[in-house]
Amino acid sequence: MMSIPQDRMDQLLKRFSMIESQMASNPDSDTYVKLASEYSELETVVAKIRDLIASRSEADDLKSMLNDASTDKDMRELAEAELPEINERIEALEQEIQVLLLPKDVADERNAILEIRAGTGGSEAALFGGDLFRMYERYAAANGWRVELISGSDGEAGGYKEVIAMVSGKGVFAKLKFESGVHRVQRVPDTEASGRIHTSAATVAVLPEAEEIDIDIRPEDIRIDTMRASGSGGQHVNTTDSAVRITHIPSGIVVVQAEKSQHQNRARAMQVLRSRLFDMQRQKADSERSEARRSQVGSGDRSERIRTYNFPQGRVTDHRINLTLYKLDRIMEGDLDELIGALISDYQTALLAQMNDGY
Repeated sequence: MMSIPQDRMDQLLKRFSMIESQMASNPDSDTYVKLASEYSELETVVAKIRDLIASRSEADDLKSMLNDASTDKDMRELAEAELPEINERIEALEQEIQVLLLPKDVADERNAILEIRAGTGGSEAALFGGDLFRMYERYAAANGWRVELISGSDGEAGGYKEVIAMVSGKGVFAKLKFESGVHRVQRVPDTEASGRIHTSAATVAVLPEAEEIDIDIRPEDIRIDTMRASGSGGQHVNTTDSAVRITHIPSGIVVVQAEKSQHQNRARAMQVLRSRLFDMQRQKADSERSEARRSQVGSGDRSERIRTYNFPQGRVTDHRINLTLYKLDRIMEGDLDELIGALISDYQTALLAQMNDGY
């Protein structure tokens, strides 16, 4: 691994000191909030840089001691024992700093819209779609996130033909964004008397929540249709069972939302439409960058088969990083930390390689 340029570290230390001085000069509240935000972003990396500088200085002192003929035997032995440890610490700190300096995805701290659609496999695919949704619900709960169902279309035998939900919390998109793609399941359905293994699939899409400032949707670019949703009548006859369908004419994206409140349906449908357009914009920007970027984990290709859940063997394989874990039961219970951690690590390694090429 190449060392981090000294001028880059000097710039960060200088900027951090400048922010500290400005915060101490009693600025107005808006300025203080902005400074505090940047201070928080830089604090960790600056602490690591200071540790690195101190460790490098310590290593230089030890090397000088070893190169000095007048150093006595005991001090020389002590320096020889300490130098490898210091060098390991320096290498680890350089790795940590490089990761902290990786280009940030501006969407990482956003909430996410999670969409799961049953693919090939009929009823079994819908059941698997339901299993995936519960898996993400449990993972969200473990992270202290909130999952709010936006819409769902039930499968005939259970599960979901399609389910859309908002996942809210700290760093949601940063962890879930690598889940987009085709998830395949291999198992024996409950209805299979002969014990034959079936293969089904479901598609997962994770979209960063878009704000109105991100996407400007012109009124003339959308068509809104309201339809009476099928209901049971009787005591429900006075309720508003209206479905809303919004078509974005330039892109052809169609969003349908059907709940009790027509007003809420429209707001939710616009929220999903805005996030899909924002995601499309991000995908286009990514594809216009280098081919190397597209080949990395998390390229967002919805048609890419990314993971297989094999129930008879109790294993989960992520095909992008060739990782197989034999703890399928725990993963389906929402224990995704090892999988997602490996995906993030692989992504960071690829970015580090690019960054080092640029040094």
